[in-house]
Amino acid sequence: MPSLILLRHGQSTWNLENRFTGNVDVDLSPLGEQEASSAGKRLQAYHLDEAFTSVLKRAIHTLTIVLQETHNENIPITYSAALNERMYGDLQGLDKAETAKKYGADQVLEWRRSYSVRPPNGESLEDTYHRVIPYYETVICPRLLAGKNILIVAHGNSLRALMMYLEHISIEEIVSLDLATGVPRLYTMAHDLTVSKAEYL
Repeated sequence: MPSLILLRHGQSTWNLENRFTGNVDVDLSPLGEQEASSAGKRLQAYHLDEAFTSVLKRAIHTLTIVLQETHNENIPITYSAALNERMYGDLQGLDKAETAKKYGADQVLEWRRSYSVRPPNGESLEDTYHRVIPYYETVICPRLLAGKNILIVAHGNSLRALMMYLEHISIEEIVSLDLATGVPRLYTMAHDLTVSKAEYL
């Protein structure tokens, strides 16, 4: 049975500064590099056939470190903007605490966590879902059906969207779901690509 591993990139420089990042192309912090290395060590026991990542450097940098740790530098890598973080619009670059003071904590929480509400001039999680899932179905699923073990290194919201799909998480439940940086989530897939087991490593 094939395996699918989802990994959110390590802490970025803007995660560290508590700023809305979205699709701004910032790199890993030193802690983020350590988290990526730790994730790679956790994945050393798992065979990987292919990797997918967004086109943002924090995800690519994380993947590079993971593949070095797992001695998989030569596996095929596919880069796609379909896996990019959601676009936070006018909030990108703003301090999260200051934004909560300006707009109210409840409004900011709704922008960050709800399924369908967009931040000003940005993407909702629903928008992100509707670009991630077609990509997963058309590009990644055929690899899994061929029996390949796949690693996806991406972002909090693009991976939350994929987790909704894989684990049948409801719109109500996704609000409270968070995905830690640098912690791999392993899915053991049945032959029809339903999930037979899901666990954090």
